[in-house]
Amino acid sequence: TIMKSAVNYQKKLDELLETLRAQPQPKRLLLHSCCAPCSSYCLKYLSDYFYITVLYYNPNITDEQEYCRRAEEQQRLIREMPLRYPVEFREGVYRPQEFFQAVRGLEMIPEGGERCFACYRLRLRAAAKMAALENFDYFTTTLSISPLKNAAKINEIGEELGEYYHVSHLPSDFK
Repeated sequence: TIMKSAVNYQKKLDELLETLRAQPQPKRLLLHSCCAPCSSYCLKYLSDYFYITVLYYNPNITDEQEYCRRAEEQQRLIREMPLRYPVEFREGVYRPQEFFQAVRGLEMIPEGGERCFACYRLRLRAAAKMAALENFDYFTTTLSISPLKNAAKINEIGEELGEYYHVSHLPSDFK
């Protein structure tokens, strides 16, 4: 039996960024953000290559005050962070019921399993859909920066949704 080797998403991203470096104009990237701390590295890393719009959409945060605090902190980071190109901010509609519906029946699945995958899909679908509707060149997420998140599954879902919505998913493993 031949085992399929793991994809090195960081290497794929680096190769793509090298080709983009030669482009006369930066491409547009929709970056789904889970939070400001995770987005800080991603913004710094990607801002030399893209015009970035950050999409803060996280219905899995079920406390509305916490959700709002995180959205405000994301906006503050964008305002204060020195980046090559200006970064825009978009906030998704706060609907925790979408999260509960997406993970219904998976509540007892431990962290890192199918429940997480359903949550990845929910947030990536919103990003892919917005990216397609607004003619972004790429979309991706900050989720892969976390050592607790499955970058291979995040990229698999991103590729699938990119094909469905006809917008390129930017491969990544920001760890």
